[in-house]
Amino acid sequence: MSDHEALFLPYQSRVMAAVRDHRVVVVEKSRRTGLSWAASFIADLIAASGRGQGGMDVFYMGYNLEMAREFIDYCADHVQIMQVVTSKVGEDFLPDPDKPDQAIKVFRIDFQSGHKVLALPSVPRALRGMQGLVIIDEAAFHENLGELLKAAMALLMWGGKVLIISTHNGDQNPFNVLCQDILAKRKPYKLLRITLDDAIAEGIYRKIAAAQNVPYSIEAERAWRNEIYQFYGDNAAEELDCIASPTSGAYLPLALIEARTTRESVVLRWACESAFALLPEPIRSRECLIWCEENLRPVLERLDPKNPHCFGGDFGRIGDLSVFWFLALLANLTRHTPFTVELRNVPFDQQRQILFYILDRLPRFRTGKMDARGNGQYLAEVTVQRYGTRVEAVMMSEPWYRENMPPFKAAFEDGTITIPADRDTQDDLRCLQIIRGVARVYIVPGLRNAAGDLWKPNQLVTVTDCYGGIDQDMLIAAVTWVAEEGRYETRISVVDPDAFDLTGDEDHTKPGARKAKHLTARSLIGRG
Repeated sequence: MSDHEALFLPYQSRVMAAVRDHRVVVVEKSRRTGLSWAASFIADLIAASGRGQGGMDVFYMGYNLEMAREFIDYCADHVQIMQVVTSKVGEDFLPDPDKPDQAIKVFRIDFQSGHKVLALPSVPRALRGMQGLVIIDEAAFHENLGELLKAAMALLMWGGKVLIISTHNGDQNPFNVLCQDILAKRKPYKLLRITLDDAIAEGIYRKIAAAQNVPYSIEAERAWRNEIYQFYGDNAAEELDCIASPTSGAYLPLALIEARTTRESVVLRWACESAFALLPEPIRSRECLIWCEENLRPVLERLDPKNPHCFGGDFGRIGDLSVFWFLALLANLTRHTPFTVELRNVPFDQQRQILFYILDRLPRFRTGKMDARGNGQYLAEVTVQRYGTRVEAVMMSEPWYRENMPPFKAAFEDGTITIPADRDTQDDLRCLQIIRGVARVYIVPGLRNAAGDLWKPNQLVTVTDCYGGIDQDMLIAAVTWVAEEGRYETRISVVDPDAFDLTGDEDHTKPGARKAKHLTARSLIGRG
């Protein structure tokens, strides 16, 4: 093991490498992961290096005086370990660019290289006239982070760098907005995420045990972790799991959804009676082909052959819909939805027949992603076999939602996507909620209680979150029945911890009722 590996934990080394390789690095972190300490070592390494070796001045900003003092103390300790020659360590005063008759108190270390480390107060004007690496520690807790970020980014023009480190402080905080912009590809910065569990997996408790001269054991590590989570209680998700606390459960506001609708997009629907699945295969295939020729062919023939096309697929068989959503990439990079296909109670073979009919005729078919969970795995697999690596079978999970939902939302905010002017589609999108900091949907078992009665307001229903590991009782706020297009929909609003609208399976025996099998949240592409 090298001295570097012995001194730093892997995630600390990743931050150091990121600062070396990128101009702007943003780190979402848990409390007490030792990243401020690692950042002080980065500061010493850079300030101690000559200009030809990438050396530069370093400017640290915490949100209070004690953070600045502690950072300089860390730097002074590292200097002794590194055996670097310094000429000055201590307090100093710099002229205040906005107040000539006053001075700004700083802590500083001057290196023989000619560079320095300055711990500055959290005021944007303190960076005026500076050049080098800016480290903003616990950024989400600075009073004027937006202006501070502007001042820091100005240093990039002459070769400077910026390292931003923080735990979260609400989803509307400029720090979380910055993280979401990076995920949405609006900002070309490097984003790292280090939860407490990440730090534990990479040895932080071993370091703590060694520092305290106590024996390490898995049991002691688990007890230490549990104690920390109990201490933070309801705040653990934000403080330890890097999940910004939501101010609202809604992910896409209705006004934003409506702004992206267009009547140039169409929704094609086909619903089959249960008896259809029992017909001989040639009859089912012929009926399906007739539907394709009458409904799909005219739409496909209107597509612009110059535009690349892609699709996403969400599978459903009995109660849920299968939905295929197609996008055309226009010359101005707008993702236009020419059409979507919704299939209710359509047999597996005919779902495959319809999808292949479309993809065989889709102009410049570039790529597709398909739901590969549960029964959807079959359709995803045969589609990959037919169309190769252009199609990806996706196993949706919390990390998948965390990575993909910010760019999706950004497309709505930036006006680079169009969707059908369709009520069901609008309802699907409105159902997206922020759960544990991630936009996704819930699954709820049936609308009937153990006695067989329909659920009513103020009763409890068990909510199961497949991706977040949640399985708990929540209070029903409202149950409504809506008749549309000859069928009934049941919607149920559930509260605690978040309110969201859900749509259940049809029960053909009673208007407005739903089967006691399960209740499924509407998703982006399909009511399921």
